[in-house]
Amino acid sequence: MDEMRPTSGAAAHLGLASLFPTGLQAVYAECRRLYPDQVNPLQVTAIVKYWLGGPDPLDYISMYRNVGCVAQDVQEHWHYISMGLSDLYGDNRVHEFTGPDGPSGFGFELTFRLKREAGETAPPTWPAELMQGLARYVFQSENTFCSGDHISWHSPLDNSESRIQHMLLTEDPQMQPVLTPFGQVNFLQIVGVCTEELQAAQQWNGQGILDLLRGVHVAGGPWLVTDMRRGETIFEIDPHLQQERVEKGIEADGSNLSGVSAKCVWDDLSRPPEDEDDSRSICIASQPRRLSDKDTEQIREALRKGLEINSKSVLPPIGGQRQSHDRPQQSLGHLQTQHASRSRKDSLESESSAAIVPHELVRTRQLESVHLKFNQESGTLLPLCLRGRLLHGRHFTYKSINGDTAITFVSTGVEGAFATEEHPYAAHGPWLQILLTEEFVEQMLGELQDLSSREETKLPKEYSWPERKLKISVLPDSAFDSPLQ
Repeated sequence: MDEMRPTSGAAAHLGLASLFPTGLQAVYAECRRLYPDQVNPLQVTAIVKYWLGGPDPLDYISMYRNVGCVAQDVQEHWHYISMGLSDLYGDNRVHEFTGPDGPSGFGFELTFRLKREAGETAPPTWPAELMQGLARYVFQSENTFCSGDHISWHSPLDNSESRIQHMLLTEDPQMQPVLTPFGQVNFLQIVGVCTEELQAAQQWNGQGILDLLRGVHVAGGPWLVTDMRRGETIFEIDPHLQQERVEKGIEADGSNLSGVSAKCVWDDLSRPPEDEDDSRSICIASQPRRLSDKDTEQIREALRKGLEINSKSVLPPIGGQRQSHDRPQQSLGHLQTQHASRSRKDSLESESSAAIVPHELVRTRQLESVHLKFNQESGTLLPLCLRGRLLHGRHFTYKSINGDTAITFVSTGVEGAFATEEHPYAAHGPWLQILLTEEFVEQMLGELQDLSSREETKLPKEYSWPERKLKISVLPDSAFDSPLQ
């Protein structure tokens, strides 16, 4: 990490506390409460601070040695704590100061617990780079994280050959929320998981999988300590967990994953693509159509509400007003973050949306026939979308990472959708809604069953329902590299 270096910077905190920014003091105070004997922990610090043009949003990451807890069968580990996602300074240099009653900055800091290997005398510093990568996503997208969220990383967290290649987020079991003059700060812990555990979290919910991990000592235990050398998933350790807990959980609860960032596009087959009035995801005159701010906020609200357990799923009205300073209260829950481009912006925000397609000029169109295209990872989530969401009266949104395209599947029980049973395919600019009846969902599930297989699928795959005028293609990633996609 070129712009960061480990230091022993905490010793000065005690003698020069009056010179330290108030928000920083508050986070340090919570660290000292937990580690009173480690007043001078090893610390990774950004040499050039983010607010001075540096690349790393976290000013500091402190690293402590935690002895664990014999009574709770918690092993010894390293404990990493970030400083910078919350408002450390209160002077608008990084975060807008909004007063003491709301969240401080983004309202949280990240933590991570890594198993201490035998003979290790100092904590590895790679988790600091991982935390910086997540912080860059938050700062660039303004999408916050919440307990239960999951993050697809697609690479061993430590760049080794480990099976731990993805992450879940939960409340840190020891760090308590702190109140500062700039707002409240919570502590969200990163938990490393295997691909099969991530998929289970997608299909059911993150909190359920976190509870299973807590019950398996080698997979994390009560404090969810990540062991990068873990070679087995919880489902290999205890095969009954998949059927007895996950499958039954999906049947009873559905999935609380309401949307994903994805590689996807949609085509209106009821009119030729060269139509100049076309407001699909296809590029017109080299400039893709974009979501308006109000459409963006509606999709965000749809994702947020989808994470709540309500008796009736509701999409907010298109005309709903958006406060320009609001940040989303939930992340997408699923970040397709490639290791090679960890700082890529992949949010629902569109800085120039309104300028390209003014909201009031974009009408809702009823479509006769549509063609949906997904990459393999997004395609494997279609059974989850149908089984875990629509059969439970909810909705599910795919938001393109390559542009402003969005595809929302809705059930007949969702209120506020502009797709109806009479006109099940409707588009508002590049946002497509598809309303599926329960009967059609059951039919699709039968035909899409092979997408649930964990075996490598030969692509492309085509699925078609001519009587419904719907076609779905699952394509290789390369099909989405063209700017016309």
